[in-house]
Amino acid sequence: MATEMETGGNQSQFEVDLGNLMAFDSHHTFSSSSSSSGSRAELVKECLNKGTELVQAIADSLFSLPSTEDIDGPLVKLPPPTTKLPRQKHLPKPAPPTKWEAFAQKRGIQKRKKDKIVYDEQSGTWKRRFGYDRANDEDAIPIIEAKPTDDPTEDPFAKRREDKKNRVQKNEKNRLQNLKEAAKFGALPSHVQLAARALPITGTQAAPKKFTKDELGNVAGMAATSTASGGKFDRKLAGEKPAQHKGKYRKFLPVVEGTGIGSLEKEQTEKVLNKIMSKNSHDILNVSKAVTMTNVKREKKRKNDKRSTSATDSKLKTQKKSFKKGDVKKGGNKAKGKK
Repeated sequence: MATEMETGGNQSQFEVDLGNLMAFDSHHTFSSSSSSSGSRAELVKECLNKGTELVQAIADSLFSLPSTEDIDGPLVKLPPPTTKLPRQKHLPKPAPPTKWEAFAQKRGIQKRKKDKIVYDEQSGTWKRRFGYDRANDEDAIPIIEAKPTDDPTEDPFAKRREDKKNRVQKNEKNRLQNLKEAAKFGALPSHVQLAARALPITGTQAAPKKFTKDELGNVAGMAATSTASGGKFDRKLAGEKPAQHKGKYRKFLPVVEGTGIGSLEKEQTEKVLNKIMSKNSHDILNVSKAVTMTNVKREKKRKNDKRSTSATDSKLKTQKKSFKKGDVKKGGNKAKGKK
């Protein structure tokens, strides 16, 4: 579709591609005055004018199309694009065949589409092949027929779950390996390729670290001395040297009581006590404080004894007085009776 506009008395033809909402003028050339002078302001002004004309050409072409009324306004259906635009990035390369695709191609195995609905032998109905309430579900089988070669001590249900888990892990590992191989050939988009290169799977380009002889010997020595016997009763390999013990051995008293056990304990206790007494002895034993506490205790005991003695004396005096009064009264009564 093309539209004609007059600019400065000259007729120029604009090529409009409504499919891409694009318009351009293939015959346009900048004026000699602006190009020779090289004034940036004049060039920008001329570009804005030409852009305004091209946008106006697109608008005129849109309003010339048949439209339908809508609540938001008239709607038009754009024609298919006529201009082939270049791609921003190159076409992706074909991915290399996976191990299964190479094997199938070698053996002539063709991929066939499976039916979504299959027959369920347990319920006698037709169910979906995959998903919830699928046909021939292994988890829904209450009884598993035992084979003569099966181990009677092994749980068949646990073995089935473990086998399924291993199959899922193997398939996931193969999928990641296929992505890794495709990323090497550049057959993936850029963002997928960056993610595939960082996959934590085996076969990476990074070479494993090589350990030296000394490092391997240190690791072997640590493993040997980690047992209760310190590697004394471990089985030695051919050419393996005995592990060297670095540091001092700790000494303990014998567990079983025997001759001299009492003296050994006494010596060890005295050794610890002398070490404690010799270190910071002024903080452990304060002579002045001990004398003061002894005097205070002695004075307190003297006061308590004096108080108890005075209380006993006063009690005896009270009893003596009461005894004397009773004798006088009793004697007076006797005299009266005789008279």
